[in-house]
Amino acid sequence: MITLEETTIIDAPIERCFDLSRSVEVHLVANIHCGEQALAIGGILSGLPELSQQVTWRAKHFGVWQNLTSKYTAMQPPTYFQATMIDGIFRSMQADHYFRTLPSGGTEMKDLFRVAAPLPLLGPVAELLFLRRYMRALLRERNAVIKQIAESNDWQRYLPSQKTEQKQSEGPTP
Repeated sequence: MITLEETTIIDAPIERCFDLSRSVEVHLVANIHCGEQALAIGGILSGLPELSQQVTWRAKHFGVWQNLTSKYTAMQPPTYFQATMIDGIFRSMQADHYFRTLPSGGTEMKDLFRVAAPLPLLGPVAELLFLRRYMRALLRERNAVIKQIAESNDWQRYLPSQKTEQKQSEGPTP
């Protein structure tokens, strides 16, 4: 089993980072290079998954199209959520995402990602030779996209409800 830990500092509010991190649309942008798409197989296709909801992803990895279904198995907005693979090629996969507000007002996003390759005998060899590096690159790309979107005005395209809440908290425009 591979365990990866990745910490990303984002100059944006915790709520925005939490929601962008679980956004189906942001996930698709972060994985555009592998043709990722959300499938209508007993789960949601867009938006922000909530506790117990599922998303089935289809993407090309290692030259092969694969489906993977994740279920949101724990959630404490805006500080934590967990996604667990319930169907897919791996023996197991689970991602814990932690969010903490920094004194600057920015957010520390910490990801703890665990994955076990298929095939009990060959899996550890695959993990050692290429899977760790491949999964770390995917995680870093995902986090770079979340950071870029959160720190720009692009976040408003993905989180329209937060845009409305921000305008309401600012009060009427004279």
